[in-house]
Amino acid sequence: MFDFFKKDKTPPPTPDVPASTPAPETPAAPAPTESAAENKLSWTERLKNGLAKTRSQLGNQLASLFGGGKIDEDVYEELETILLTSDVGVAATQALLEQIRQRVKRQSLSDTTQLKQALKDALLELLAPLEKPLVTTTHQPFVIMLAGVNGAGKTTSIGKLANLFQAQGKSVLIAAGDTFRAAAREQLQAWGDRNNVHVVAQESGDPAAVIFDAVNSAKARNIDIVLADTAGRLPTQLNLMEEIRKVQRVIGKALPGAPHEILLVLDANTGQNAISQVKAFDDALGVTGLVLSKLDGTAKGGVIAAIAQARPIPIRYIGVGESIADLRPFKAEEFVDALFS
Repeated sequence: MFDFFKKDKTPPPTPDVPASTPAPETPAAPAPTESAAENKLSWTERLKNGLAKTRSQLGNQLASLFGGGKIDEDVYEELETILLTSDVGVAATQALLEQIRQRVKRQSLSDTTQLKQALKDALLELLAPLEKPLVTTTHQPFVIMLAGVNGAGKTTSIGKLANLFQAQGKSVLIAAGDTFRAAAREQLQAWGDRNNVHVVAQESGDPAAVIFDAVNSAKARNIDIVLADTAGRLPTQLNLMEEIRKVQRVIGKALPGAPHEILLVLDANTGQNAISQVKAFDDALGVTGLVLSKLDGTAKGGVIAAIAQARPIPIRYIGVGESIADLRPFKAEEFVDALFS
């Protein structure tokens, strides 16, 4: 049965966490539902469907390029343009082109029909280091702190992660650390109801105090995993970035060594802006993993390659849809195959 924990009084704020300006209120989104048709799809099919927009853009442009003919500088220039328009980014594009040139020379390739496999191989080589599954068995409770800008999909990702961990036989507790948005709390409550997960929340007050209480509750109840939400903020809001660092320190006071994982949730639709978010949050918090959400809503899924080149932080999970099963661990080969299938 849904177990929602709500304090009547706001606990005294921790000394080193200042109050912050509330984020703009947004309506609460309902917890995603899953249709019977979606239920029947395998993860491979879900992934292919989710990457359809990116694959369509790439495929339409690459079809003529890889249709046959001599490999020359014009071909490389056209391929460069295609990669850039897919948000692969300048640095990653140059790295991929260099890899392809080396493969062409090493394998004595001469026809553009052979370039597709060379591109797939080069992309896989770039993305493979980011495939590092999250191991949550090293601590109990294992505390995961989630960060990101407003609208990136943090709240939905928390609900999906709770479901994913429960499917692994783990107990989960959610800390509604975004105390400034009632919509975020309401949505987490809906996820808690759906997943039978305990939610620690307050209607107002200090976000660090909420998470502090949640960690202590998890310790007392022998919970396996704590998912700690935080208020969305822009990398340019220096005062709020400083606050989230202090929230991180308060978590460490509740449980030395925590948080054990700092997940940054990125909206794939933001394209190259995701790179600046990764850099800013990583510099502030030491991000240990990424969640790339909403890949199904963008034709620029190539940003994953830009991230790999600019700041190769492990991509723990990717989201390719609205249903509860559409968030899964990132697997480089699966991703590349779905991108070109």
